[in-house]
Amino acid sequence: MQRTIEKLSGDRRAAEENLHKMLADVRHLAESLDRVSTRLSAPPSIPRKRFFRKPPSNDFVEIRAALAETASAAKTLTEAVAHLAEIQDSLSDTRDKLWDVEGNNHVGMIFKSMEWRVDRLSTAYEDASVLMRTFSHLKDQMGRLLTEIEDKKLPTPAQVGAILEPLEDWRYLRFENRFRGTESEIQKQQNNFLGDFPSGGHILDLGCGRGEFLDLLVRNGFQAEGIDLNAEMVGLCRDKGLSVERGDLIECLSSRPDAALDGIFSSQVIEHLIPAALRRLIELAYAKLKPGGLLLLETVNPTSVFALVQIYFLDFTHRTPVHPQALQFLMEAAGFTSVITRFGAEMNAEKLQNSPLSDEATVIANQNWDRLNALLYAPANYSVLGRKP
Repeated sequence: MQRTIEKLSGDRRAAEENLHKMLADVRHLAESLDRVSTRLSAPPSIPRKRFFRKPPSNDFVEIRAALAETASAAKTLTEAVAHLAEIQDSLSDTRDKLWDVEGNNHVGMIFKSMEWRVDRLSTAYEDASVLMRTFSHLKDQMGRLLTEIEDKKLPTPAQVGAILEPLEDWRYLRFENRFRGTESEIQKQQNNFLGDFPSGGHILDLGCGRGEFLDLLVRNGFQAEGIDLNAEMVGLCRDKGLSVERGDLIECLSSRPDAALDGIFSSQVIEHLIPAALRRLIELAYAKLKPGGLLLLETVNPTSVFALVQIYFLDFTHRTPVHPQALQFLMEAAGFTSVITRFGAEMNAEKLQNSPLSDEATVIANQNWDRLNALLYAPANYSVLGRKP
């Protein structure tokens, strides 16, 4: 027990040091962005000898003003993240003291306090790391555009879009970190999928996100690769040493050689696709799998009202809820055999409770509760597994 306490204390100190260092870097980045914003906000200079130079066009002025606003917003965002991390650090201290008082220094409470704080600090450090990478890239992009603007060259829409794209990718990664759950929680759910694929096989994860399943595959001896469109998530996976390609799922999958994969996996992705893209993905997966290869698709269960309201509609990037029977039909129509649908964990904690009484009216009421529970609180997720013959 003493060794465990010492390990937790060491992890805690290391996490705190990393967080404090990252906060200093974030503040430094905010200062540099402030200088960029100031330069962009200043009126464009006109050389002294060219008295009759034509004033800058409205497009030029508008683009310069828009870039100034972007730089200012980026600075504000970095300062807000730094302030949020400071509050989190202070909250951790306060919660530690509260648990110590409530638990009267009980060893179990001390463990709980330390584990909670290490987890929170690790999350804050990960968010700050992603933020630093995003805004360092953003700063470079802004510097190049500023040079072109000072040379009186209008940036192209693609150049301006290159500034906005990392911000959107970072925003969605933050969304995942807040609402999808921790990586350890996701891996606990996905661990059951490992047994579906042949040991040591070549597996492709479509829309691999933060790399939870890729990491499980690698640690269990599989040849694992991933594809994702979000640049921040791709960077996060590569930082972990995982093999991930950035790009559109359909385009990247279509470029792969036929009959080369032992398995294709995708979790919480197909609900982001329009129906035509989903059909195309399944057809491509069939072509790219070896004979005997497996396709496993997991998604939100729209036959559960709770999952539909609390999970599906929570994510503003979701496009189409996919009914389990429809997904099974699409896979069978593409040629997959032995197609099975499996549902995730039961939501027993949320279900309405039956009455223990046994009179006729209560029995009927309990039957109605069961039907209502099946509609409201069916499992939140389901997966469909099919084999290429």
